[in-house]
Amino acid sequence: MAGNTFGTIFKLTTFGESHGIAIGGIIDGCPAGLKLDMEAIQRDLDRRRPGQSKIVTQRKESDTVQFMSGIFEGVTTGTPIGFQIVNENQKSKDYSHIKDTYRPSHADKVYDDKYGVRDYRGGGRSSARETASRVVAGAIAKQLLNSFKINAFTSSVGDLFIDKPYQDLDFNEIENNAVRCPDSAFAKAFEEKIMQVRKAGDTIGGTITCVIQNVPSGLGEPVFDKLHADLAKAMLSINAVKGFEYGSGFCGAKMKGSEHNDLYNEDGTTKTNLSGGIQGGISNGMDIYFRVAFKPVATLIQNQETINSAGEKVMMQGKGRHDPCVVPRAVPIVEAMAALVLADHFLRARTTRL
Repeated sequence: MAGNTFGTIFKLTTFGESHGIAIGGIIDGCPAGLKLDMEAIQRDLDRRRPGQSKIVTQRKESDTVQFMSGIFEGVTTGTPIGFQIVNENQKSKDYSHIKDTYRPSHADKVYDDKYGVRDYRGGGRSSARETASRVVAGAIAKQLLNSFKINAFTSSVGDLFIDKPYQDLDFNEIENNAVRCPDSAFAKAFEEKIMQVRKAGDTIGGTITCVIQNVPSGLGEPVFDKLHADLAKAMLSINAVKGFEYGSGFCGAKMKGSEHNDLYNEDGTTKTNLSGGIQGGISNGMDIYFRVAFKPVATLIQNQETINSAGEKVMMQGKGRHDPCVVPRAVPIVEAMAALVLADHFLRARTTRL
């Protein structure tokens, strides 16, 4: 299987399956001399871990990261940083009923088609549990980018969405509720919506907005490695993501150029920021902001018609522990992938000119 490495200079390679012994990764290209806050790394993992509230999967995992190389006395050595997270609460029997059955909208059939074999225990390598490794690497990338501010939050659930600009929101409120929303009224509505859907044995999607502040002008590598292109790839590589837009996004397609152009101030900033902090694929010093769309979780606790490996129609119902809405737990994953992209381009920018 190829495609397990992300990045050009600051690289992450992940390994492991949902119900294997452990998941983990190797970070290559992290500069030496970076003093790490280990508690901050674990805090980000705790934000992603299962079992943290009544609106997420009740799989119980401590998600404690164990570092095996690349760090000495809390400081990076410049060598590959190896780490693992042991899977403590495996219940593979929850998936025995789909050993020969393909779950609708999952990767089951395409993995079988491509490899001729699949790990049916929670989806194996295709499980979103793999993203815990990304959060570890992203937490280290955040510390490399210590002057940057990266804040992601739940901005919609189903047809409920925050109708305020991010400048009017209090990012300090994000971690004060189970849905990770910076507005208490919307947080309550989002949580009620998720619980309503969960009781019906169904699932629901939503969006996450990410705002990155204090990014200097000049990050990004045209033509094919534009900053927004790499952010898009990073977000679309996350499980259940169906869409990405930055700046004005699809709304910009409805506007005229005279409405959309960001006019300059004398200090080089812009009066508006419909560009989303990126012009020509390069950061311009303004806030970078984007939105990521997540589909409803594919596993439903209700009967659905599907097929088995013999091509026969069968009925199945999801079992085990699943999120009714993936969005709240995906917030730290979006932040982590954004940090990986920015760390990579930050290090690449060092070689641009003397």
